[in-house]
Amino acid sequence: MNIIALICARSGSKGVPNKNIKLFAGEPLITRSIKQAKEVKEIKRVIVSTDSEEIANIAINAGAEVPFIRPDELAKDDTHEWLVWRHAMEKINNLEGSCPDILIVVPVTAPLRVADDLKNCLVEYQKGNADNIITVTESRRNPYFNMVKIDEGIANPVIPPTETKTITRRQECPSVFDMTTVAYVTSPKFIFEKNSVFDGKVGCVHIPIERALDIDTPFDFRIAELLLSKE
Repeated sequence: MNIIALICARSGSKGVPNKNIKLFAGEPLITRSIKQAKEVKEIKRVIVSTDSEEIANIAINAGAEVPFIRPDELAKDDTHEWLVWRHAMEKINNLEGSCPDILIVVPVTAPLRVADDLKNCLVEYQKGNADNIITVTESRRNPYFNMVKIDEGIANPVIPPTETKTITRRQECPSVFDMTTVAYVTSPKFIFEKNSVFDGKVGCVHIPIERALDIDTPFDFRIAELLLSKE
């Protein structure tokens, strides 16, 4: 089974400048994701998609491959990540004449994951019950109970009560989960034919909340460093 890990790392991060190569635990953030992927023996190769020669060099030094440079039009703030995945698979197919059987996307922004989290995602996908695997963790808020939307200064529940049901305790709510950026698993065929993870049947792997942090802001970065220092 040919399994490739894809790590997407553009140069223009706004929330945390140079986020993908910012030092985390003494090494560039992307290096941590590369090492985690390389710990999983089922993953044959780790490929980085980037628009930056600097990021490419750091990735290669960490043991990843950078067989192409991503075009600028796929490295903008509003670029759909799905298009980046598709571009990577198109490039691999053009360069090598075939695509991997399975693609596992390993985002740079979840540095507290462990290799077993990636392995569990691959195991779940290979059961054959889903087109895609995502990772989830317990949600701290619930749209049925303590989440609101603001309309012209007025707050209302995201999911309003019905005539027959008013939820007054969190324990009465349906269980909901946050998607995490620990990993995504799918096939190149699905990426070429569809436009979103949720265009197919989606399975999931639960990640403990202490490993599920997604770095999007400087505050997230500080929290991740603090959590790592307590291990």
